[in-house]
Amino acid sequence: MILSMTGYGKGSAVNIKWQADVEVKSINSRYLEVFLKYPPLLANKEYELRELIKSKIRRGKLNVSIQIKKNGYEDEVVSLDEPRLKNYLSLIKKIKKSAKITDKIKLEHILISRDIFTASVDDISDQDFEVIKKSVLNSLDSLLLMKKNEGNELEKDLKKRVKSIEKYLDLIEKDAQSSVGDHFTKYKEKVKNLLEDNVIINNDRLETELAMMAERADITEECVRLRSHIKFFISSMDKEEDPGRKLNFLCQEMNREANTISAKTLSTAITHNSVYIKEEIERIREQIQNIE
Repeated sequence: MILSMTGYGKGSAVNIKWQADVEVKSINSRYLEVFLKYPPLLANKEYELRELIKSKIRRGKLNVSIQIKKNGYEDEVVSLDEPRLKNYLSLIKKIKKSAKITDKIKLEHILISRDIFTASVDDISDQDFEVIKKSVLNSLDSLLLMKKNEGNELEKDLKKRVKSIEKYLDLIEKDAQSSVGDHFTKYKEKVKNLLEDNVIINNDRLETELAMMAERADITEECVRLRSHIKFFISSMDKEEDPGRKLNFLCQEMNREANTISAKTLSTAITHNSVYIKEEIERIREQIQNIE
């Protein structure tokens, strides 16, 4: 099954005490890269969060944003940051002196700075952390659904291009049936044109050498290997759980065979069709970069 590496997902979960909201974005990457953004309260849970994500996603660069909030404030304790308050008052006095302000410092001047207050909350219990995990899983399920839908479209396009390659390969194999004999005739004519009329040659030896040259231009093996790669490519799309890297490798092998066919043949038609094959392979390779 093909999955795209790009996608977006979001998920939420809630219990009596906490609500968690998670957003995840995924783009292309050769490996799995996870960038987490979470409240300090979850710092000691980072490893568990990463392992949870790795259990669902194999490749891609993921940006995961986790937000949590309490349902109510009954357990929240607000305290005064006295050192910060002293610094703040000292700064106000300096401003008064520099600006020659005679007004007295009032309570509203102090309360305008929220930094002098700190709110502490309880640590996340294992039971409460299950809510966080559930929200992460919900966001990953949402992401995977989008990746699957995009993957289905990618698969349709890839199969269409593979069929196009098969069509050009059929034409090449048809032309190749007579190409060895054509090569032999062309080589023989070139030799006759190069030799002077009074030069005596051994026709048997000449024909043997020319036949060997024509045989070396035979592309049957390359066509067989290319067709084998095509079949493996299609089966990998249907059966592999992580086909991206394998499909990329098969693209390289198909391109190698197409290059060899183009280099060996003297047929203009075969050369043109091998070029068309290489163009389709390049388009396939571009699409494969987005497959997990």
